[in-house]
Amino acid sequence: MDNNFNLENATREELLEKLLSFGEMMRQGQAVEQAKKVRNYSELNRYAKKGQILFTGSSLMEQFPVAEYALSAGVDKVLYNRGIGGTTTDDFLRHIDTVLFDLAPSKVFLNIGTNDINAQTYGDSWQEHLLKNYREILRQVKERLPDTQVYVMAYYPVNPDLPDAPAWSKAAFATRSNANIDDTNEKLQALASEFGYQYIDVNDGIKDEHGNLRADITVEGVHMYAGGYQPVFEALRKYIEA
Repeated sequence: MDNNFNLENATREELLEKLLSFGEMMRQGQAVEQAKKVRNYSELNRYAKKGQILFTGSSLMEQFPVAEYALSAGVDKVLYNRGIGGTTTDDFLRHIDTVLFDLAPSKVFLNIGTNDINAQTYGDSWQEHLLKNYREILRQVKERLPDTQVYVMAYYPVNPDLPDAPAWSKAAFATRSNANIDDTNEKLQALASEFGYQYIDVNDGIKDEHGNLRADITVEGVHMYAGGYQPVFEALRKYIEA
């Protein structure tokens, strides 16, 4: 992004314009990395044991060290993680066999859609697009894996107030705000209920008193360090062990 761009004084339209140009560069790089990960997962799936527990989604799931936490806690379960950074619901549907169905899990934990919360691709209809695709994901799971237990995870909060956050994350907060996240989570909860699936909000342990993602556990206001996932794991543990 332009080093002379004054982020603090920029209008919403200027932020979106900058985010659009920067986002295009990011998407090109992410597409290459996603293709590599999809291939690697496809190859790994040949050796994976079916009927186990799956965690899948975007980078917020990919970076969740759930297997390590489970092992250290003495949880005797086989866990697979098929999260891929930068994934949107469009990407997820495109690769749904690799990141979900090939493993035929007995339980699946979903955290997908936060990359759809942006106006650069979908404009003001981003939420409609996200929920439409999420509905299709759940429909396919219900049809193809009718006995699988599905856990729809609430989207994590963000922290737009970090002074040293990179420009891309601050620009993203124009749409990816906690207000928009909370509103989408409410609709996601209703969608999960419609399909008879469990909605899980594990955010209490990672929010500060203002409802932001805790500054001590976040990299740049969006993603978390490994230690930030500890309260997430503890909140999920009862569902993993059930």
